[in-house]
Parts: sequence; C-alpha cells; structure tokens
Amino acid sequence: MSIAEAATQRTRGKHGGRVGVVDIGSNSVRLVVYEGGGRNPAAMFNEKVLAGLGRRLGSTGRLDEDGLKSAYAALERFTALSRVMGVSHLDIVATAAVRDASDGPDFVTRASEIAGMPVRVLSGQEEAYFSAEGVLSAIPDADGLVGDLGGGSLEVVLVGKGQVGAQATMPLGPLRLMEAAQGDRAKATEIIDQALAGLPWLDQVRGRSFYAVGGAWRALAKIHMAQCSYPLRVLHHYRIQRGDVRDLSRVIANLSRESLERISGLSRRRLDTLPLAALILDRVLKAAKPRDVVFSSYGLREGLLYSRLPSRERVLDPLIETACEVGARMGRFAEHGDEMARWTEDLFAGESPAEARLRRAACHLSDIGWRGHPDYRAQQSLFEILRGPFVGIDHQGRAQVALAIYARYDGDPEAGACRQASAVLDERQVLRAQVMGSAFRLGHVLTGGTPGVLHECPLEFRDEALVLTLAPRHADLDGEVVQRRLATIGRLLGRATRVERPA
Repeated sequence: MSIAEAATQRTRGKHGGRVGVVDIGSNSVRLVVYEGGGRNPAAMFNEKVLAGLGRRLGSTGRLDEDGLKSAYAALERFTALSRVMGVSHLDIVATAAVRDASDGPDFVTRASEIAGMPVRVLSGQEEAYFSAEGVLSAIPDADGLVGDLGGGSLEVVLVGKGQVGAQATMPLGPLRLMEAAQGDRAKATEIIDQALAGLPWLDQVRGRSFYAVGGAWRALAKIHMAQCSYPLRVLHHYRIQRGDVRDLSRVIANLSRESLERISGLSRRRLDTLPLAALILDRVLKAAKPRDVVFSSYGLREGLLYSRLPSRERVLDPLIETACEVGARMGRFAEHGDEMARWTEDLFAGESPAEARLRRAACHLSDIGWRGHPDYRAQQSLFEILRGPFVGIDHQGRAQVALAIYARYDGDPEAGACRQASAVLDERQVLRAQVMGSAFRLGHVLTGGTPGVLHECPLEFRDEALVLTLAPRHADLDGEVVQRRLATIGRLLGRATRVERPA
C-alpha cells in the first residue's frame, strides 16, 4: 500500500462517499473527484478538456461557438462519469467567461439541462474567496496575497491568520488580455498596471508572500525547477524569491513561440498563453513587492470543499491529520505514533513548536515501511513521503520527515536518494532528521512496534549522557541490538550512552 492509497482509504473511511467538482473556466472544463470531503481530501480522478469558452469573449462579448460544443460534450461525459464513479455530491461551477458573456445565461440553462442539476455561476467575489480558501486549506499559515490566474480573470485576495481579507477580480486572464492588447506587449503592460493601480491595499503585501494559483504559473515554477536542477519535483509549496521570479517572468514574457517550443517539458497548450501569464505575474510582483512567491496546487475547487466543512474540522492541522491516519493504515499499531511522540520529547527539549509538529508527524509515519522488502524499505519510504499527498508542510519540512523515516530504516546517508532530500536542508536540519530516525529505530526494535511499553522505558539526558531506563518488568528487553541503536543516537549527538535497569 502506498501513502496515496492510504490517504484515499483514509478519507473514504472517515468521510463517506466521493465528492466531485466540475470547474467551467474560460479556457478549460475540469472534473476532479475526491475520495471523501474531509480536512485533506484525496483527489482520485482529474480530467481536463480545453474548451476555450472565453477565446474571443473580449471582441464578441459571447462564448466561443466551438468552445460551447466542447464544453457541452465535456459536461455530458463528466456528469455520466460522476454517476458511474458513485459521486455522492457534485458541484458544477462556472467562472469568469460564463459570468461575463452576454449569452452566459443561455449556456447555464443548457448546461444545467445536460448535467441534470444546477450550474452555479460564481461572482467575482466568490471566485476570489474560494481560491483563497483553497490556499488556506493547504497552507494554514499563509500570510500575504493569493493570486489565482485563470484564462479570463485574475483574482487577488489578502490572507493572514487563517482569514480572508480584501479581494478583487480583474479581467486580466491571458485569453482576455491577448484580445485586449492585440499582441502589443507595451499595451498589455499598461492594461495590467492600470488595473493593479486601483488596489490601494496591495501595499499591505510588501515583505510577505505571494501565493500563486493556476496552471500557467505552475508551468513557470516547473521551468525554474529545471533551470536550477531543484532536487524535489513537487510543485505545491515550491518557494522562490521575488527577484528570481521576476527575472524568469521577464525572460518568458519576451520569448517567441519557437523559443518556447524548445523548453523541455513545457506543454504545447501553454505556448500561446504563457508569455502573458509571465507578464501578469511580473507586474503583480512589481506592484505588491512580496518577499517571495509560493506556488499552490490548491485553489478554487479545494476551497469549495473546505468552505463546507464544519468549524471543528476546518481548524484541524492537515499535516497531522493525514500523518496520523496514513500511519494508522500503513503501520502495525495506530497508537504507537502518539507514544513515540511523547517518548522522544526529552530528546528534543528546546525545539520550536514548528519542529515539534514535524517530529509528531514523523512519529506517526515511523512504521509505514514494515511491509516492504528490508533492502528497499528506506528508499521506498523516503520517496513515498517526498512525493506523497501531504499539505500543511513546506519542502524543507517534507525533506526532514522523509529523511527521518529513511534513517529509521537504516538508509545509506551517502545514497543518491538521500542526498536529493538533504540538498534542500542545512546541516542542523539533516542532523535533526537523523537523530529522529535513529530514535524511531531504537523505539521500534525495543518494543517490536508494540504499544504500551515506551512510556515505561524513558529516554532522557542525565549527567551529560543519554540514558535509556528500562522498568523492572521490561528489563529483559535489553540486548545487544538495543544498545547498538542507542549508541547510534549517542554518536550523532556526541554523548555517552547507557542502559539502566533499576531493581
């Protein structure tokens, strides 16, 4: 069982049936089906049709004729597929193109007939709000400005302390801008700058973060990853300093289609719109002056689901929730994660709340590889965590947790897979992960992974030494392997070690 499979079973078991969202945008119509609708729902199906409803909206005021045919066909398939897949709740929402087109109401009537259910047209304010909610669902501590770029519009929203603030929607999507500027880059720049000048609250973003949502902007992140040989190919929560993003955006904005075609890994469907998407990003960053850019794979669709959760679930930590439940499904004993977290507290006295949170998540994942072949447990667990469906964790946190579980299974620290994760961490973070993993290894070998033992065998610093104290009834658990595992932790920390067996 993989972490993705465990996450899918997790949401199915806890939150019931499948839920789906059909998102009718200016450029595409997309269906995403989630297994359950809990705190971090697992996407189990994702399909997109490039209908191009807003292709000529700026000049005609109407939805594109070919786009209408494509959108209707997609809706017919998606609603039928949702029935076949047993989706219990389906949201069908339309955004900027349908909202702004003169024949938008006619489209909604026909689309609702095809779907057999109402199609909801989101207002610009709703679109902005749900996009921000999606980012907050995955990055609860997001602080700054969310920007969601679609084909027909750009939504910008202030976020901080888990709340949505000032927001605006502007007709600045690449499809709309392409028509308005008629290929004139200077004119496009003027249109963007004029729209942004009407948002005086943008100065509140200075020194904070900009959260970029939308496929075109994620394509820019992918290009940046390739250029700098970034070791973790995970787009969600990829962070780049503002100056570096602006440098890249200005280059891409000035490239011809022929030059773009030579960029490895760039989808051909992005070739026409990517330069304008890059220009929009550059001008937003110039106006708002954030410290950095964080790319989010979560947006409007996830925001719709998140907004329906009761408050008691919205406040849950998505990382800890996922780690607990994945660990319970993939590990041997669900209770062992909490015990391991308490048992390792003294070893990490003085850690920050953020570090304690990562340690707790790692504790719950510390037994996920037990079913695998011993020769591959370390590498398999490392890759599962590096690429798993975790949110509420940045790349450095993801790498620390992955390295901890890699060390728990005695992975070779010089192996390429390990260096890949270590490359995004500093020496202190790598050492911390190694100590965590070595402690997990000791805890599991001491108890055989069985709950109810660790609390009677405290691991603590005493007289400058690291001491494992075995309760009298567990004294016979001592042995050569236990002492070797304890000594490994001692070597990492530069401390003597001993096992005590009080009478």
